[in-house]
Amino acid sequence: MRILVTGGAGFIGSALVRQLIGETSHEVVNVDKLTYAGNLDSLGPALDDPRHHFERVDICDAAGVKRLFDQYRPDAVMHLAAESHVDRSIDGPAAFIQTNVTGTFCLLEAALSHWRSLDAPARDAFRFLHISTDEVFGSLGAEGFFTETTPYSPNSPYSASKASSDHLVRAWHHTYGLPTLITNCSNNYGPYQFPEKLIPVMILNALAGKPLPIYGKGDNVRDWLYVDDHARALRLVLERGTPGQTYNVGGHNEKTNIEVVRTICALLDELAPESPHRPHESLMTFVTDRPGHDKRYAIDASKIGRELGWTPAETFDTGLRRTVQWYLENTEWCERVSSGAYRDRLGLQREQQSA
Repeated sequence: MRILVTGGAGFIGSALVRQLIGETSHEVVNVDKLTYAGNLDSLGPALDDPRHHFERVDICDAAGVKRLFDQYRPDAVMHLAAESHVDRSIDGPAAFIQTNVTGTFCLLEAALSHWRSLDAPARDAFRFLHISTDEVFGSLGAEGFFTETTPYSPNSPYSASKASSDHLVRAWHHTYGLPTLITNCSNNYGPYQFPEKLIPVMILNALAGKPLPIYGKGDNVRDWLYVDDHARALRLVLERGTPGQTYNVGGHNEKTNIEVVRTICALLDELAPESPHRPHESLMTFVTDRPGHDKRYAIDASKIGRELGWTPAETFDTGLRRTVQWYLENTEWCERVSSGAYRDRLGLQREQQSA
């Protein structure tokens, strides 16, 4: 297949592109605006593979998106491009509405026009997979799990914008017949994650001897999903999922935030014995809680297991150990991201496109 992947230079998107190029014979059209969190370094060998085509396009640019469909004629779309950080959405919600809502609308319109232009067999085979989050469901109490039929109840500008995009995708299926699929995933972690999310922040701060800030009492609960497990689930949904259906993807790894941080500290004590900041747990500090901080997320991923045969390969312990080890072994990537040096490559990309 020729697959158009939006947000393919981001954290989850780059993991997906690396898998598609490394483990399949598919061709990938990687569409990314290259905001602060888009990093071509995260693509590794896939970047220069002849089956990988990078296009720096904003999904809110309707003309640019239409050009991509006209030029590449994709067999499928995997839509991951999104503004995704809750704290940033609280401070600046406009970008989240623009990218996550308007951008998804532009992509759906272009995909629908393209789909209608296909012959019958190609129309039947075409898929539009929209990747979303469990945060659209709101906050759980101490018991229970999010299922595919849980009512939406988003509590942050980020989750509200993702809920909006989910509803648009569903509407384009039911109104126009576009063969769409939706996945809602739990918190992702793993290699190449931009250091604004909990796990990379804690790893890099601990190694630098900086405070490890924990919201409130650290008792908020999240379900953690290793990013490569998530990418495999997305490939399976695209290949075997039923159009019009939603699939929850979770790691079966519920942990409080303070448990996560303590586990990271213990791993760093073990794996970085030369660190002058051991024991790293001494760097933990508690800060004022985030406004509207959801108490607990937990996903019931039994549907994707039952219908498509997916189960996560990594436990939280094995996945987190692999993640910490990766950050220790890839200090150059971390330094380039932390210093902003990776932006130089984005500038080079800009010059190449304008040349």
